[in-house]
Amino acid sequence: MTKRTIKVDYLARVEGEGALHVRIAGDRVEHVELNIFEPPRYFEALLRGRDFREAPDITARICGICPVAYQMSAVHAMEAACGVTLPTPLQDLRRLLYCGEWIQSHVLHAFMLHAPDFLGLASVVEIAKREPALVQQALRMKKAGNAIIAAVGGREVHPINVKVGGFYRAPRRDEIAGLRDELAWGRDAAAAALQWAAGLDYPDFERDYQFVALRHAAEYPMNAGRIVSSRGLDIGAAAYEQHFAETHEPQSTALHSHLIADGSAYLVGPLARYALNFDRLPAEVQAAAKAAGLGAVCRNPYQSLLVRLVEVLFAFGEALRLAEAYAPPEPASVEVAPQDGSGCWATEAPRGLLYHRYAIGGDSLIRQAKIVPPTSQNQPSIEADLRGVIEANLDMTDDTLRHRCEQTIRNYDPCISCATHFLTLTLDRQGEGAA
Repeated sequence: MTKRTIKVDYLARVEGEGALHVRIAGDRVEHVELNIFEPPRYFEALLRGRDFREAPDITARICGICPVAYQMSAVHAMEAACGVTLPTPLQDLRRLLYCGEWIQSHVLHAFMLHAPDFLGLASVVEIAKREPALVQQALRMKKAGNAIIAAVGGREVHPINVKVGGFYRAPRRDEIAGLRDELAWGRDAAAAALQWAAGLDYPDFERDYQFVALRHAAEYPMNAGRIVSSRGLDIGAAAYEQHFAETHEPQSTALHSHLIADGSAYLVGPLARYALNFDRLPAEVQAAAKAAGLGAVCRNPYQSLLVRLVEVLFAFGEALRLAEAYAPPEPASVEVAPQDGSGCWATEAPRGLLYHRYAIGGDSLIRQAKIVPPTSQNQPSIEADLRGVIEANLDMTDDTLRHRCEQTIRNYDPCISCATHFLTLTLDRQGEGAA
């Protein structure tokens, strides 16, 4: 019997730290374990006893890449707990802010973290040497997303203008109007980027995912909608914990999510949003997706790169629409009085469904907090993908298979620090015929 071990001490181009252990006996994968060992950060405990109005600023610190997502889920949940619904102009301004985050996060992942895998390069620095114009265009698109966040949120990272009830200050008309030319350029650049990405070579792999995402009655979902699945689930956010549960796995400091009904894994994120809401995309975005080779549903996780760029194209167009129609809301916020109660909400972070629940008291203090990030929900699905990919590629050399495993994990754009609440790869091959 032969045994081979492959160890990757650090997985580049993901946010966070973890390890992967795979055991193969002959032509059979016996065990796949994604081991997240980053220390827990205890944000839910940190929130308890704080004023409910502090939640947006505290939760924004969970992630430097998607702080808007945490702010939006937090403020909506607090407003739900207090029985407050914002007027349409404030909702539109929050949607514009979310567009900025989708743009900067998706572009960062697609070009700086994921594209090197498909080009056979080690990093975006090598891409810049080969195709400098491509990287310059990507950086400009990301900068446009950051500009939206700065204009609406007060600064690019960990925005400070979001409050329960709306915003501390509404941007002036000229501040938003100043974004329009760059947003129009960005829309064209995103269309070109999608065409470029359509020419990449994607591994041939599909899985029958159970997709889970928000679905809105009239729009591609960001801040609002019902939680639906590709297998018939259709619930409000308040029913989330009746259908989804988290369990602690000994190898991980992040909880694993599953459906309570059958214990099954599910997928959140761009592939799920796209599959469950393709009909909510504008006709020109649908056409661009089809021209890039996508159907109304995509089950190839490697083509999540394409789907992210479809969402970038959509977000630029949506941001431009909102910017052109913008008039400063008066007032910039509505009064939200604390009361005994609880509130739940889910929004669509770039990486997928983000659920928050808070219990607050009439004294304005947070009694309880629960946050379920997208990467935590996707962990079982990541492991299932890895198992399928390894079983289909046992003839690969260890180095090639290791790279394919890393690429598979990067499909998810995992934010491991958010989930702790990557990669050392150990691959054991045992039995006759082991590679």
